[in-house]
Amino acid sequence: MFNQLLNTNKTLLFVFLCLTTWLLLFVKKSFIEYETTAFIVLENQGQLGLFDAISSLQFLTVPIIYLFKFSLITFMIWIGSFTFGYRITFKDVFGIVTAAEFIFIIPEILKIGYFLFFETNTNYYEIRSFYPLSLMNFMDPTLLADKYHYPAKALNIFEIGYWFFLAHLIHAKARKRLNISYAIVGVFYALLFLLWLLFYVNVYK
Repeated sequence: MFNQLLNTNKTLLFVFLCLTTWLLLFVKKSFIEYETTAFIVLENQGQLGLFDAISSLQFLTVPIIYLFKFSLITFMIWIGSFTFGYRITFKDVFGIVTAAEFIFIIPEILKIGYFLFFETNTNYYEIRSFYPLSLMNFMDPTLLADKYHYPAKALNIFEIGYWFFLAHLIHAKARKRLNISYAIVGVFYALLFLLWLLFYVNVYK
């Protein structure tokens, strides 16, 4: 499986990821968010124009956000690979990071399924606060300070799975020791990710 992902055309992989994200975003907005009471009231009052504009902007920025995110993570992993003696090109690492991102499609599908078939009577705030298998599931969002919402959602089982996915893809590409791949991801991504969450909490206003 790992070798098949690594051999997939990187451009096609990125385009497919964007298309999948667009599709899930469309379904989430059309069938969940826009069906909440707040959006129905705004629509009846003819005041949904601003939110439509924001939604359109979200769709347009998907590839831009992905490019920025992947480039940043790729640079960190690439530096880490060279530090540990792994000779992997920047392009190859970018492909690895792009492939690993698909793990985050799973929680989006779970979220859509949850609000479509189980928690059908909800509000926009609950939708925004929910993230499957995250720390947020063990907390009451209404009692949690705003600055902890993003970290509580970001610390989830899929994020941890992403770390392992990255490590195994690096291992498959470099064909060297797996424990070194874990060290690369642990030091040059996971640790920096946790430090970023700590920084976010401390600077949040």
